[in-house]
Amino acid sequence: MENKSLILGRKNFGNPNNNGNLMSIEEAFTLLNDWVKNEKLKAHMIQVAHLMRQFAESKNYSKEICQKWYLAGLLHDADWDQWPELHCKKIIEELESRNIDPEIIRAIASHGPRYFGVEPETEMDKMLYAFDELSGFVHAYSLMRPTAYEGMQVKGVKKRLKDKTFAAQVSREDIADASERARISVEDLINFVIIHQKDALKGIVL
Repeated sequence: MENKSLILGRKNFGNPNNNGNLMSIEEAFTLLNDWVKNEKLKAHMIQVAHLMRQFAESKNYSKEICQKWYLAGLLHDADWDQWPELHCKKIIEELESRNIDPEIIRAIASHGPRYFGVEPETEMDKMLYAFDELSGFVHAYSLMRPTAYEGMQVKGVKKRLKDKTFAAQVSREDIADASERARISVEDLINFVIIHQKDALKGIVL
């Protein structure tokens, strides 16, 4: 995904007057299902959304803020399936046209700083960046284990991180960078993902 054409070329997203204007979860899933046909990608987005909401809830944030975090995670890759050359320009423009809260849009714009040229600034920005690659990596590891997430340990994930041939598309550099920006150790991030991600897809029909 390292492509100079993905650079967004701007630093401001959405309209501050739209603060608090959130899409409903139902509306977000309608958009997700309309745009994303790849079930693996859809599962990834739902997993990241779940992690984002769980993290926000662990901070005792309000329901509104938790929903913001969930929506940012749910829609961060919405345009990658059909329009990879426009990632994440298309989803940003779509959310701006719907007058969605700019904090959600900015988090999506900054979830890959070296790809999109937007630095994660807020806690929500940083955690979306932190969970994105790591979520996919831990899930890939779960698929090769007979017991999936059951009994998974941080040291097992770290061992696989050192194996550059495993889930080679996952950027170890981004994981380390995101951890540093969030000021949360990679070990603690992995542990959070292991604990919470196993339940992310329960009750959801892809």
